[in-house]
Amino acid sequence: MLEAVKGYLKITWEDEDVEIGRLIAQGEAELTELCGADLDFVTEGLARSLLFDHVRYAYNNASEYFSENFAEKILRLQLKTGVDEMVAANET
Repeated sequence: MLEAVKGYLKITWEDEDVEIGRLIAQGEAELTELCGADLDFVTEGLARSLLFDHVRYAYNNASEYFSENFAEKILRLQLKTGVDEMVAANET
């Protein structure tokens, strides 16, 4: 995940790997909390895309603007997660 995020941010040096790793973990935790469910950040999709953008905002000291600027995508992820959980519950 670290290398993928660094590629997204166009970072080729290793000096900030620990900080970027911390930002990834922080973003995963925040998005998981917002959706109230475990999310798949490994496969390409909305959760991964939002994680990359969350890290980008946090890396650039603008994390306070993330929720506002991505509110529509966050809501879409929350709805998709809820529907997926409901479908999974009905299949059992």
